[in-house]
Amino acid sequence: MQFPVLSVIVFTPLVAAVIMLLIPADRKTEVRVTALAAATFALFLSIWVYFNYDVSAGGYQFLERYEWLPPLGISLFLGVDGVSAPLVLLTGIVMFTGVLISWKIDDRPREFFAFLFILASGVFGVFAALDLFMLFFFYEIAVFPMYLLIAIWGWKETREYAAMKLTLYLFVGSMIALVGALAMYFTSGLGTFDMLALESVNFSPEFQRFWFPFVFFGFAVLGGIFPFHNWSPDGHVAAPTAVSMFHAGVLMKVGAFAALRVAIMLLPEGAQAHMWWIILLALVNVVYGAFIAMIQTDFKYVIGFSSVSHMGLVMLGFASLTPQGILGASVQMFSHGVMTALFFAVVGMVYDQAHTREINNLGGFRFAMPMVALAFIVGGLVSMGMPGFSGFVAEFPIFMGLWNSYPWIAIVAAISIVITASYIIRIVGKVFFGAMPAQFAGHIQDVTVLDKVALVLLSGVLILVGVYPSVMVPMVQSGVNYILRLLGGA
Repeated sequence: MQFPVLSVIVFTPLVAAVIMLLIPADRKTEVRVTALAAATFALFLSIWVYFNYDVSAGGYQFLERYEWLPPLGISLFLGVDGVSAPLVLLTGIVMFTGVLISWKIDDRPREFFAFLFILASGVFGVFAALDLFMLFFFYEIAVFPMYLLIAIWGWKETREYAAMKLTLYLFVGSMIALVGALAMYFTSGLGTFDMLALESVNFSPEFQRFWFPFVFFGFAVLGGIFPFHNWSPDGHVAAPTAVSMFHAGVLMKVGAFAALRVAIMLLPEGAQAHMWWIILLALVNVVYGAFIAMIQTDFKYVIGFSSVSHMGLVMLGFASLTPQGILGASVQMFSHGVMTALFFAVVGMVYDQAHTREINNLGGFRFAMPMVALAFIVGGLVSMGMPGFSGFVAEFPIFMGLWNSYPWIAIVAAISIVITASYIIRIVGKVFFGAMPAQFAGHIQDVTVLDKVALVLLSGVLILVGVYPSVMVPMVQSGVNYILRLLGGA
C-alpha cells in the first residue's frame, strides 16, 4: 500500500491548527514553532509529490479513495495531474513563506495561525479533490477563515467592510456553482460525485450550454473575473500580509482552477459555446485592471489591481481553448501565485517600517532594505513578462494561443504589458530609489533573517522556472493534453 501522501498534505494544516489551539495563549513561541514545523512538513511533502509525478505516464497520480457517504456517492477521492501538482507545490511555498513573514505577529498568534492553516487545508483539498462534493467542501473551508482573518487582524480602516464584501461575493458565487454541480449529479444518473466518472457522461448540448455559465461564473468570482472582481482589491488591502499572500497567491487560483476543473472539463460543449464572450470579460480584466493599478497611490492597491489584471490573463488562456493558451494559463497560475506572494510580502515589510503605504510619501528604501528592493524588482520583471523569468514562460503561450483564435484580442491585451511596465517602474523609482524622506532617515531597519529566507525562496522559484522552464512545462503539458482530449470529445 502506498503512503497516503495527498491526504497527509491536506490534513497536516488542519491537525496543526487543532494542536495550536490547544497550546496556552501565552506560549506564543511554541505556537510559532508548531506553525513553522507543520508548514515545513507540508512544503516538503508537496515538493516530493511534484518531483515524483511521472510526467511520461500523465493522468491522475497518487490516487487515494476513502468512502464517506456511499449511498450518496460521496468519497474522499484525491489525486493530482500535471495542472494541479504545481498548484499543490504553490500552496506549500506560500504557506511556508507566510509563516516566516508572520513571525512577529503578537496579537493572538495562536488563533491567527490556526485560521490561516484551516484555510491552507481547504486550498490543498480543492487542488487534490477528484470528488465534486469534496471539492465544494474544501472550497468552503478555504473561503470561510478569510472573513475572520481580515475582520480581526486586518487594516482597521476597512477590515469589516472588506471582510463582509469578500464573504458575500464568494458565498453567492459558490452557491450558484453548487446548483450547477447538483444538476450534473442528478442528470448524470450515475449516483456519484466522482469527477472521473462524470467526465465520461455525455451531457446533452442543451444541458451543457444552459448550466456552463452558472458553474463557470460561480467559481470565477473567486478568480476575480470582471465584473465580479471588486471584492478582491479591497480584500487584499484590508488583509494582514500573510493573508494577502494567501488571498492573491493561492485563493484566486482556487477559483480559476475550479472553473477549469468543473466547468470546462465536465461541460466541454458548454465551454465552446460560451467562451467567446468570457474572453471579452477577461480582456476587460487584463486592460482595465492594469490601468486602474497604474493610477493608484496606495502601494497595496497597486498590487491588488495588478493581481486582477494578471488573473485576467489566466482566464484569457483558458477561454482561448487552445493548447498554447491553456498551457500558458496553467503555468501563469503558479507563476502569478509566487509573484503576488512576493509582492505582498514586500509591501508588508515596507509598511511595517514606514507605517504608510502612500507611494508619494516613500523613497530611498533600497539603502535600508536592499534585499527587499531586489526582491520587488525580481517580482516586477516577472510581472512585465521579461524573458528569463517565469512570467515570460507563462504569458508568451497565452498570447500565442489567443493569436491563433482571436488575434485582435491578443493585440488589445498586449496593451497591459506596457501599462504594467509603467507602474512597476514608477513604484521602483518612488519607493526604493531617490532620497529617503527626512521622517524615515535613521528609523528604517533592515528586515529579519526569516523575512530574507522568504524573499530568497520566492524570488528563486520565479527565476528557476524562467531560466529552466523544463522543470514545469512538460508536467503542465501532460495535464493540458488530458484537458484537450475532453474538449476534443465535445
